[in-house]
Amino acid sequence: MTEALNMLKKWVSESDNIVFFGGAGVSTESGIPDFRSVDGLYHQQYDYPPETILSHTFYRQKTAEFYRFYRAKMLALDAKPNAAHQKLAQWEQEGKLQAIITQNIDGLHQAAGSKKVYELHGSVHRNYCERCHALYDARYILTSEGIPVCEKCGGSVKPDVVLYEEGLDMATLQGATSAIRHADVLIIGGTSLTVYPAAGLIDYYQGSKLVLINKSVTPMDSKADLLIQGSIGEIFSQL
Repeated sequence: MTEALNMLKKWVSESDNIVFFGGAGVSTESGIPDFRSVDGLYHQQYDYPPETILSHTFYRQKTAEFYRFYRAKMLALDAKPNAAHQKLAQWEQEGKLQAIITQNIDGLHQAAGSKKVYELHGSVHRNYCERCHALYDARYILTSEGIPVCEKCGGSVKPDVVLYEEGLDMATLQGATSAIRHADVLIIGGTSLTVYPAAGLIDYYQGSKLVLINKSVTPMDSKADLLIQGSIGEIFSQL
């Protein structure tokens, strides 16, 4: 671990073109549950599996049920950035980090001060009326009852998050792809690398400093130039 950390420190110190690609594990240390860990949402009991509730079809057919789950399990508005979020924001301010690509929808990277963040799956902090496109924040959704409606036109308000069966935003995808393609150092952290098309983005990396930080084994471990297993918050606090 010490040798790997020293190598990572060296790569970071020598680079001004770092890109970070992160998943749910980056936010679990801020108290936000992921989907696939032992304590994650997939292992809790509901009338429907979380992946069914968080689908486009379910949102359309059982909207009120969708929002009961969404308010209870997806809106962790009191969560605070942890050491990983803060270190990444620091690197950006120092001119070392060029972009963050995240599968998370919690907005914690921005809360830590990061500016260049590609949110592949959207954000709970952006919500819009499907009729007139008026915008609402996450607090509006949290404090509403039943199906949230627009104060201006009465239309349904939908979170700007990518549900199952929905495609990723092309502009976000293209920006993330370009950042990865041009990165000197690519650090991947807190992701199982099993959710596509997001996980496929790392195939665009053309460099020789691919760093993989995760608590568990991933399908990409053998491709990493530097593999560190452990808590990403603890590891980043040592950098």
